[in-house]
Amino acid sequence: MKTLIDAAQAPKAIGPYSHGTRFENLIFTSGQLPVDPQTNAVVSGGISAQSLQSLTNLKTVLETGGGSIDTVLKTTCYLANIEDFPAFNAVYAEVFNRDCPARSCFAVKDLPLGVLVEVEAIAHTA
Repeated sequence: MKTLIDAAQAPKAIGPYSHGTRFENLIFTSGQLPVDPQTNAVVSGGISAQSLQSLTNLKTVLETGGGSIDTVLKTTCYLANIEDFPAFNAVYAEVFNRDCPARSCFAVKDLPLGVLVEVEAIAHTA
């Protein structure tokens, strides 16, 4: 049976979806935007600040679901501009302590709220 993940410390969903879903020992997150959960506003500061906030929100959802950043098996990362790839990679490597999971990363035409990055993950429980 699936369990919906509602992370009180993550930004509220901007559509009809949950923060994530847990099934047995697997966690599937929705895409996490660079929204500050305290203000519900997109963080300023460019791709590095937005990458860090998206990954921080992802970590919060994972922990609420019983996982952690260390239990991530795969991420899918969306960038509004492929030229941001190196700066995104630098933040991503720091957050995952260079022990990075499998990943797909690509540029898309537009992202919700006009953000520069969105990250989703599949993980297992800790």
